[in-house]
Amino acid sequence: MSDIESQPPAAAPENGQSPDGASAEERLAAAEERAERHRADFLRAIAELENVRKRSAREVDSARQFGVERFAGDLLPVADTLALALESADAADAATLAQGQEATLRLLLKAFERAGLAVVDPDGEPFDPELHEAMAMQPSATHPAHTVLKVVQKGWTLNGRLLRPARVIVAAEPEALAGQTRDG
Repeated sequence: MSDIESQPPAAAPENGQSPDGASAEERLAAAEERAERHRADFLRAIAELENVRKRSAREVDSARQFGVERFAGDLLPVADTLALALESADAADAATLAQGQEATLRLLLKAFERAGLAVVDPDGEPFDPELHEAMAMQPSATHPAHTVLKVVQKGWTLNGRLLRPARVIVAAEPEALAGQTRDG
């Protein structure tokens, strides 16, 4: 037997109090009070968590429904300008209509810019398959191989993320394509 096992248990005082002076009933009441406080704290935490969950769900739903609100507001002047152009189309000459179309396009591009949309116009730049879609290759003595000769359709990015690649015609070395058509 070890020294601890050989010692007799400490005797409790005859009056039912613990060695520190509190009775068993007082200790039980204090423990029950602490347990009740912990339970109340736990219930408050659960309620707060549920409120945060509901609030987050409302905010996500609102963002989904109204996330384009600012962009839509920026497009309203474009729609107004187009409607005005249609109303005055019969009385306007070609030069006035062209000026109106240019102004409308500027309004639209400004709205796109505020929304984070950017045009990809790679005319004369090296071909980049990450941003460009090659529609054809054309021999060119004036442009280096693998550069964009012509933009068929401009591309677009949204905050740096590609929405649509620019569709382009890419320069090829004149003898490279000439050999392919003879051999192929």
